[in-house]
Amino acid sequence: MKTRYFVQLIALSALWGASFLFLRVASPVLGPNVLAVGRIGLATVTLALIMAALKQRWPWRHWVELTRLGALSVAVPFLLYAWAALRLPAGYSALLNSTVVVFGTLAAAWMKEDTLTARKLAGCVVGFAGVGLIVRLGPVAPTPEVLLATLACIGAAACYGVSTPLMKRATKHMEPLAIAAGIHLASLVVLLPGALWSWPQARFTEGAMAALLVLGVVTSGLAYWLHVRVIRHVTPVAAMSPAFMIPVFGVTWGHLFLGEPLGSGIWSGGALILLAIALVTGFNPVQKLLDAANARP
Repeated sequence: MKTRYFVQLIALSALWGASFLFLRVASPVLGPNVLAVGRIGLATVTLALIMAALKQRWPWRHWVELTRLGALSVAVPFLLYAWAALRLPAGYSALLNSTVVVFGTLAAAWMKEDTLTARKLAGCVVGFAGVGLIVRLGPVAPTPEVLLATLACIGAAACYGVSTPLMKRATKHMEPLAIAAGIHLASLVVLLPGALWSWPQARFTEGAMAALLVLGVVTSGLAYWLHVRVIRHVTPVAAMSPAFMIPVFGVTWGHLFLGEPLGSGIWSGGALILLAIALVTGFNPVQKLLDAANARP
């Protein structure tokens, strides 16, 4: 894997790690339905403006494929995570999100979009070990609501995992920007009725609207465009590797902005997660340095 794609995957981890913080801020105020649709709507507008500026056409003839992709990669996960944010701490959601790599690794192998190797499986194990060190989860009573929210997060991760190899296939006949815009527009149509039904209960506070703006424009619109661009050039499993780094940034942002305690395992866990990403993606920074040194005259 080229260095720039590795750096872009780390950047995506930082953005999506912050999304769990903003979900915890906005979901109790706006409600899951309104939050999900508002986030998707802002992302759609952002991507539509970029498409107009770059004079790209909407991929209307692929609307069936885009609707399927939108449901798996945007509509269902966004709604499930927004609902889970009412009942689970952000750390729980971020930790459960890392299971996307397991679902995605199996799905990519089943769809013949990637190969299942011992190195990638080892990367998954090392990544989960790193996540366990970082996210110091406190005791939470296993109430029915907590169990349902946990299942919701796992369901969202499964959707992300299954959709990634399908997204890889889509990049072979559609532009990344068109895919990102198309799946958000399709998801907006799917979820809009539920948001209209829940609209009277939503409270549009300044904090919630600011969180929604970041979620829609940055962590959804711009981040998904970058994500699909990376998917075009790397394997599906490599494209899912940010899931291991998301808890790192989620805990860090929570410490900086919400005053949440910083776990003692942040440094050792972060090192394990970087190793996991290197194993899953095949990126070897030491080899890169050696190659660069040998290439010098």
